[in-house]
Amino acid sequence: MSVRHTWVVREGATVTSWFDVRLTFPDGARVEALAVLSGQGVRVEDVRAEPPLSLDDLAVLAEWLENPLFEACVPASAGAAPAAPRRARPAWPRGREGCRLAAQEYRAARDLGGDPVLAVMRATGYSRRKSLRLIGQARDEGFLAPRRARR
Repeated sequence: MSVRHTWVVREGATVTSWFDVRLTFPDGARVEALAVLSGQGVRVEDVRAEPPLSLDDLAVLAEWLENPLFEACVPASAGAAPAAPRRARPAWPRGREGCRLAAQEYRAARDLGGDPVLAVMRATGYSRRKSLRLIGQARDEGFLAPRRARR
């Protein structure tokens, strides 16, 4: 299980914090949740699971999340110092190296039957438009085959 403090909103004396919670099970199942700490209460706002959870599983989910979420929430809400700034997306190399890595992600997703553009978006943290531009640059550099054969 991992709990990551994602962001904080301060309005006057009120502090609201959001947390990403991820559970991964040995059989490959996973659960991702978005938890919100506002005032003295913690709410789970969004839950995504593969495979989908039944209503009984959702009741057990609250028990699994309770202690790790409480441990992550209390220090984050108690600190008065602002969080250090961080990048919204992972660092991605520029130029030829970035094109080469994007092409690797693209080919790996295509070979696994996934969406190659979505794979590049996840790897880079870029929008769909910027990822498509990067894929086009990778084609221009020769890391990927041309989109259409020219006559």
